[in-house]
Amino acid sequence: MYAIVEIAGHQFKVEKDQRVFVNRLATEEGKEVSFDNVLLIADGDNVTVGAPPAIDGAQVSAKILRHLKGNKVIVFKKKRRKGYRVKNGHRQSLTEIVIESIASSGAKKAAPVKKAEPKTEAKPAAKKAKGKADDLKKVEGIGPKIAETLAAAGIATFAELAKTEASKISEIIADVRGNHVTDTWPAQAQLAADGKWMS
Repeated sequence: MYAIVEIAGHQFKVEKDQRVFVNRLATEEGKEVSFDNVLLIADGDNVTVGAPPAIDGAQVSAKILRHLKGNKVIVFKKKRRKGYRVKNGHRQSLTEIVIESIASSGAKKAAPVKKAEPKTEAKPAAKKAKGKADDLKKVEGIGPKIAETLAAAGIATFAELAKTEASKISEIIADVRGNHVTDTWPAQAQLAADGKWMS
């Protein structure tokens, strides 16, 4: 029996007792976590597909084994005719989990988590609307969705982004689809905050 489940913006094919490395989760080590967005469950010849897109009542339960960082990836950037060369290394923040059970029906969705998210997002948004917010999309690699996610976490200016560690930024945007290299974002934000932005 296996299932295809979405975890932190990525889809995984999982089986019971399988160990999986996913993007960093906020849950502490040793605690259990459940995922409701199950897209497919196969038990022998019996295949159930979500419509649309998740299976109602299905759930995958797992246990957090440890938090770690992945292998280093070298990121090299160059702007021709400007003498701009930057070489950085990036290690993705990961979480190792072990799949404990796959339930095809009868699971209750985690309503408290969904209720808590709008509250935390609404407060920073109201505060940022009163003050000045910088256009974080000017930083290379930041799009509208990431800028919105950072603003919801209380990071809406170049100065605030410059003071935030790259690893913390990666945790904040873990649910945003795509592979994002955040190592240079604080440095770029500091240049923008100091008025030394390169056009």
